[in-house]
Amino acid sequence: MQPTTRERIPLFPQRHPWWTAAILLLTAFVVLLLIWDWNWFKRPIEKRVTAQTGRSFHIDGNLDVDLGRTLTIRADGLRFGNAPWAREPEMASTRSLEFDVRAWPLLRGDVQIPRVALDVPVLHLQRNESLVGNWMFGEDDDDRELPEFRNVHIADGRLTYYEPTEKTDIKVGLSSEQRGTHAGESPIVVKGGGTWSGNAFTLAGTAESPLELRNTERPYRIDLRAAAGPTRAHVRGTLLDPLRLRGFDLKLALAGQNLDDLFPLLGVALPPTPPYALDGRFTRTIDSPTRSTWKYDAFTGKVGDSDLSGSAHVSAGGNAKPYLKADLRSARMDLDDLGGFIGLAPQAGGAGETSNPELAAKAARQEASGKLLPDDPWNLAKLRAMDADVRLRAKRIETRKLPVDDMDATLALKDGVLMLKPLDFGVADGTIRSTIRMDARERSIHSKADIRATGLVLAKLMPDSVQLGQTAMGKVGGRVAFVSQGNSIAQVAANADGDAEAGMGAGRISKLLMEFAGLDLAGILKIKLTHDQQIPIRCAYGDFAVDDGVMTPRALVFDTTETRLNGSGRIDLRNEQLALTIKPRTKKFSPLSLRSPLHIEGSFKHPDLRPDYARIGLRAAAAALLGGATAPAALFATTDLGQAKDAAYCGNDAAG
Repeated sequence: MQPTTRERIPLFPQRHPWWTAAILLLTAFVVLLLIWDWNWFKRPIEKRVTAQTGRSFHIDGNLDVDLGRTLTIRADGLRFGNAPWAREPEMASTRSLEFDVRAWPLLRGDVQIPRVALDVPVLHLQRNESLVGNWMFGEDDDDRELPEFRNVHIADGRLTYYEPTEKTDIKVGLSSEQRGTHAGESPIVVKGGGTWSGNAFTLAGTAESPLELRNTERPYRIDLRAAAGPTRAHVRGTLLDPLRLRGFDLKLALAGQNLDDLFPLLGVALPPTPPYALDGRFTRTIDSPTRSTWKYDAFTGKVGDSDLSGSAHVSAGGNAKPYLKADLRSARMDLDDLGGFIGLAPQAGGAGETSNPELAAKAARQEASGKLLPDDPWNLAKLRAMDADVRLRAKRIETRKLPVDDMDATLALKDGVLMLKPLDFGVADGTIRSTIRMDARERSIHSKADIRATGLVLAKLMPDSVQLGQTAMGKVGGRVAFVSQGNSIAQVAANADGDAEAGMGAGRISKLLMEFAGLDLAGILKIKLTHDQQIPIRCAYGDFAVDDGVMTPRALVFDTTETRLNGSGRIDLRNEQLALTIKPRTKKFSPLSLRSPLHIEGSFKHPDLRPDYARIGLRAAAAALLGGATAPAALFATTDLGQAKDAAYCGNDAAG
């Protein structure tokens, strides 16, 4: 009997029930794909992120996933809450986020994200008074295992950094640089500005993809330029762990009109200088949870007309003052460029002189004042704002008038007390060594100085205009010790009390020069007809008492084998006035000598050296009257019997 049609073609295989299950599952999966809405996962995701970070998290737009070997996830309208103490209500937001996740590694628990794209992202970073960043979510935050990112692309992003305790508020725009398909990760173009330590600045440059920010094993490259007023900075190199500002290894070029401009920016007190340009290695080390040391090493460059190199380390943070430790060197230093230490502006307008408008105006004011000593006050706030240990060595000193050879200075500043010990200058083949203490803890600086000179060559101390002095031989030494108070060099000089002395032993000097000093016309004529020669210097000595800014000579003697010069008078440091009289006394007979005292008068800036014209006039009148009687009688008025005696010893015989 033949089987019926129903028996030959069953609707469902009766002998293989698993086929039935497979068909049902496949049908259900297709139906699920057709009706699935990934937005069902938005609320669970929001709750999970909020629970892990303690911050609110919202997905305001659609959530979608494209399935495949690589999952593509897209979310719109993301918002992430901020710390309760932060300025902005949200720490981060983005109009859209799209990223890829590799499927097979994900099954093994390995999260690999080869691509991230952010459209109009906004990130607000901020530190509070305890230096806690709003990007910190807990003590174990650093130990969490992070996904592996491969590429990040940012379109029209914005980043802010706010630290009110440091008066810092930065706003920059961020966008990925356009590159080819296989060009690798796109760097970020940065442009913006804001305020740093209360000072306005601008910023522009490039940085690597932000995915590297949390990879502390791989350097993060940056190339940024910043400007704050006339100050320019160019930073390029690598950072490690830049979110915590650790592991700097950068090249930093600094340039500006005045190093003094860095004080409001960095809190480092430096003297006013001419324009500068420096370039060196910039790094940072962590000394404690609240204190770091910023290091500027192996830098080279120029300050004014001086070359400068060395290292400077600034430790800052916590409750302690900033501390500067520097070792500076110069192969050729223009003495003008050191004027800022004492309130003196470098000369402007001269050939080869470098200055800036501020210092040029200051130099013009000082020149017009008629005063030599600068009266610009030192900044007490700067002297109290930081501590410092600085050494400056210069192999060669350029100066127009002073015979300065080199310099070695060590400066220590601690709690408003500044010590220069030593402050050594090589001068005229000798040395001037100083120890200076300035106490700026009160309203008026109290100063104490001990200055010693040894081995100064007499010929090199002579002005270039006195050519006869260039052949002198002998060495000069001396000492100045005083105490004073005042907030400028002029005030310190005006209030000085102490002693000043200088002297020399045996030497030699031009005979013609000494004949001019004694106005010995017969001697001058004789030398002019023959030739000049060197005569022995027996000794020289000057001993001054300094009382309330007035220097009075206790003894002032220059003694040679043929002439002795005795001095008297005063030097007024307060009013910068000279009133000295030098009386020549010859030791040999001369038939034609005017024997007139020499007066040194006028201001420090414009001194005047002249003979006593009244005395010369009297001698000339007497010679004329006697000559009217008989010509030989006129010689009585001009004859010097040469009865001056040798000084008993230098400095103890200033009598006529």
